[in-house]
Amino acid sequence: MTPITEVEGRRLALSNLEKVIHPATGTTKGEILHYYATTAPAFLPHLLGRPLSFLRYPDGPDGQLFFTKNPPPGTPSWVKTVSVPRSEDTNAHQVIVQDLPSLMWAANLVVEFHTPQWLADAPALADRLVLDLDPGAPATVVECCRVALWLRERLAADGLEAYAKTSGAKGLHLYVPLEPAPSERVQAYAKQLAVEAEADLPALVVHRMTKSLRPGKVFVDHSQNNAAKTTAAPYTLRARREPAVSAPVTWEEVEACRNPAQLVFLMADMAPRLTDYGDLLAPLLDPDRAGPLP
Repeated sequence: MTPITEVEGRRLALSNLEKVIHPATGTTKGEILHYYATTAPAFLPHLLGRPLSFLRYPDGPDGQLFFTKNPPPGTPSWVKTVSVPRSEDTNAHQVIVQDLPSLMWAANLVVEFHTPQWLADAPALADRLVLDLDPGAPATVVECCRVALWLRERLAADGLEAYAKTSGAKGLHLYVPLEPAPSERVQAYAKQLAVEAEADLPALVVHRMTKSLRPGKVFVDHSQNNAAKTTAAPYTLRARREPAVSAPVTWEEVEACRNPAQLVFLMADMAPRLTDYGDLLAPLLDPDRAGPLP
């Protein structure tokens, strides 16, 4: 029988709690739900007001993975959805996770949480810039860190402050809080940064996605600033054999990285990190920290 639990007055059916989702560590669905419940104070603010896309992996990373923007069948009436018209579906809606019950409902589906760089009440008006640093083997996150440090200084020259997190896969994400600006302009500026990085670090950086250009280099992906694109949210678990987290990191950790293992963080690492550091990406949520787009 599926257990029923109550979360802040909402009744939830939580299924298959003993099912192993991350096979390398034997991590169960019940443990995943516990992770999201305990991480919610840091995680929820980064989801609030943003239409969510989900990468679902209900049978673990070795099973079927599917990306969805539409509210899944059976979405409770109390889970908030907003209209997000798309070219292929002008009546499209997406979920907004606004509280602990809706977070636990979504986590019960076993998902990665992905967000756009804009809020639902201001579509295509970005309040942050993101750069996805993706290493092409044999490059690793170590090379990503070198590129991240260059980008931090370049952004600082424009009066902007960057914050870093692991992708939860191979690379790094850099975020910059912005005074709201059209996504099209933000993407153009992000591409300019990627082109400049390649020009200054030609042996290390590539700004185009072309696979033949990427071995041994870091692809600075600027495309996730497109209003239609999304990025793995801070603190989300990723669909990998281990319960890897897209984890905020300090610049000291970026500067000190000499081995990829130094910037791998799993579910169990996050509670002590939050105790030690708090939410390292909290400045993204502070309008006073936002800078104007050059």
